[in-house]
Amino acid sequence: MNETIEIIRLTAEDNHLQKELATLTLDTVCHGASIGFMETLTKKEACAFWENVFERVARQQLILFVARQVSTDKVVGTIQLLIDLPANQTHRADVAKLQVHSGSRRQGIGRLLLHAVEAEAIRLGRFLLVLDTVTESAAYYLYQREGWSIVGHIPDYALFPNGMYCNTTYFFKKLKELPKRK
Repeated sequence: MNETIEIIRLTAEDNHLQKELATLTLDTVCHGASIGFMETLTKKEACAFWENVFERVARQQLILFVARQVSTDKVVGTIQLLIDLPANQTHRADVAKLQVHSGSRRQGIGRLLLHAVEAEAIRLGRFLLVLDTVTESAAYYLYQREGWSIVGHIPDYALFPNGMYCNTTYFFKKLKELPKRK
């Protein structure tokens, strides 16, 4: 990694970063990532998405991390840990919206963000993580390198931002053995 990257857990008070995160999302979508948005995504829509994310952070429904480039104080990546799950699933969490700015890829930022959510999950007593990603994408290979297990592939599950169908792969990772239940 050429630059020093700092991983920070954000709070609801960090909502001043909404516009910067919206810019990151626009870059990610512009470069073809299937993260729930189409190429027609506007800055206003991206800002509204991030406003909702910070509301969920305030309600303690999700944990939000960013990767910050120390030299420029620029946000270059983000990831979410979704913890607002049904009562019978409080031992697990979902990982969502891993994004790394196109100009900062291939520097280990995705791996650092992934490690941050895994450590936070353990701290919260969440021992099983689940996520999905585009089959054979850079993230797909990252998750495999980081010890995630493939559950299966679903053809034509989602769309790329340009409207083309993409296959999706579901992964899980047991962070440690689950405690015995009575």
